[in-house]
Amino acid sequence: MFFRQIFDDTLAQYAYLIGCQRTGDAILFDPQRDIDRYVDLAASEGLRIVAVAETHIHADFLSGAREFAERFGTRLFLSDEGGPDWRYEWARDGGYDHVPLRDGARFETGDIDFRALHTPGHTPEHLSFLVTDRGAGADEPMGLLSGDFVFVGDLGRPDLLETAARVTGAMTPAARRLYGSVRSFLDLPDYVQVWPAHGAGSSCGKALGAVPETTVGYERRFSPAIAAALKGEDAFVSHILEGQPEPPMYFARMKRDNRDGAPVLGGLPQPRRVAPPEAASRARAGSGAREVVIDTRSDRSAFMARHLPGSVYVPLTRSFCTAAGSILPEGAAVTLVIDETDLEWAVRRLVRIGFDDVRGFVEPEALERYFDEGGEPAAIPEIDLEAASRLSTSGQGDVLDVRYAAEYAASHLPGAVNASYTRLPDYADRLPSNGSLLVHCLSGARAAVAASYLAREGRDVHYINDLFTAYAGSLETGGPQSWSQS
Repeated sequence: MFFRQIFDDTLAQYAYLIGCQRTGDAILFDPQRDIDRYVDLAASEGLRIVAVAETHIHADFLSGAREFAERFGTRLFLSDEGGPDWRYEWARDGGYDHVPLRDGARFETGDIDFRALHTPGHTPEHLSFLVTDRGAGADEPMGLLSGDFVFVGDLGRPDLLETAARVTGAMTPAARRLYGSVRSFLDLPDYVQVWPAHGAGSSCGKALGAVPETTVGYERRFSPAIAAALKGEDAFVSHILEGQPEPPMYFARMKRDNRDGAPVLGGLPQPRRVAPPEAASRARAGSGAREVVIDTRSDRSAFMARHLPGSVYVPLTRSFCTAAGSILPEGAAVTLVIDETDLEWAVRRLVRIGFDDVRGFVEPEALERYFDEGGEPAAIPEIDLEAASRLSTSGQGDVLDVRYAAEYAASHLPGAVNASYTRLPDYADRLPSNGSLLVHCLSGARAAVAASYLAREGRDVHYINDLFTAYAGSLETGGPQSWSQS
């Protein structure tokens, strides 16, 4: 049996290519939308992808299942559980080679057997897959493709239908269904390996481990979420719903498009090089416009000092998809400030979260020359926490904490308003409006994204580039005397 775990570090997502080396047939689980890399990988191993399966309707990326079906006629194994609202509508009505799966369904690829298990909770339709390598003489499963059900050290969050997709009242019943799935999981032998769909850094859980796989026995002994389940259903529900991070804005759109059918990509967008004045014109479109310029420079202070008026700051870090998906409007027409050597990396990440209209790029060196030669820049004042304290206590600004709510609840600056940067467009109309917004996070990274978005929306913003941890200890005993306690 050929087995390959394929990792995307920006979404902390694992896809799995499993093939039978005797027949050359392979099946791909939970692929992302830019499918050329999977096809190339399979070919390099002498395999052909004859089927695609999915554990569930994903919220954090657009699936590549439809891409495979449209371009290659690939067979699809997709859940038929969860009720009518959570079926793959695009696959049911599109004339595809589609096999709907219910709990206990079995299928094979060459000498490898798969059995679907309905494991609801994270989503109503969620399936996990037991894998048995019959070609190696096994008659019991080697491992479980657990999707977003069981992670290393955590379980898939059951609140997303409510917090992301806005299905009111869904999270507590989902948590109770997840409890039932956990009890069934614990019936599996301890030796069964567990291959999750996400790792540390994903927003699909709150405490995912960075190790790429685990076992049933290890999770039984050491997972805090499973330990809570062993205390009973109510204890589990309280544990699993507490402290979940606010999901990025784009999650609801991914759920919708993965259920109803994402547009077929066909190939990667090919943005053209544009001159800085053209990029400047696109950036000036401003709040609510489809035209958005994303500045990806690594030096956030350089962005604050001078950037194209109306552009937003999203650096090429592991949080690129989270940040871009949280602040870009649906259907955004994107121009990038980026080195050409990084262009394909960024384009792939954007199409994975549904931003296909990547129209152009301008390199940072060209942008700097444009400013040096008289092009009009914008700037956002950059301050530290002490300067923010002076502005706050003198009534010249309101502190905006863009960390997650759980971080804010643990410790925050007196008088600070909390609005997680992953949901900032939701909060925009409810933020203080009497003066400048003094934007901070833990280290300055999230605040830089948030400050640029708020500036594009027309708000007066100061960016706090400072470490909150230096203040957190004293805040627990009343806070630095320089901060207002009002």
